[in-house]
Amino acid sequence: MGKNILVVDDSMFIYEELKYMLEDTSFQIIGHAKSGEDAVDLYENLKPDLITMDIVLPGMDGLDAASIIMKNHPDAKIIMISSLAYDDTMEEAKKIGTQGFVFKPIDKNTLIETIENCFKDE
Repeated sequence: MGKNILVVDDSMFIYEELKYMLEDTSFQIIGHAKSGEDAVDLYENLKPDLITMDIVLPGMDGLDAASIIMKNHPDAKIIMISSLAYDDTMEEAKKIGTQGFVFKPIDKNTLIETIENCFKDE
């Protein structure tokens, strides 16, 4: 059965790139948020199986949005996607409870493998 994904990124290019990369997979993008605030609201409305979350966003950043979502929904699955590959950023993402980190520029195989790892125990 396919899994529904919410993409959180303020770049339309990244959104389109993710759509293209996931085209022939069992993963379907069901929503797109361009800010942390929108991500929190859309998660509540769409209840996706997984979120891909950029870190640098207008308004609330991706780490704060992920923290709020994880606090309200401890079973949420979130993968951070960012070019900010600092150890402290990755450590903070882990502390929040996110399931993975994919670096920009995005490698399709790494993306799909990271997403699949989120569901390997199901």
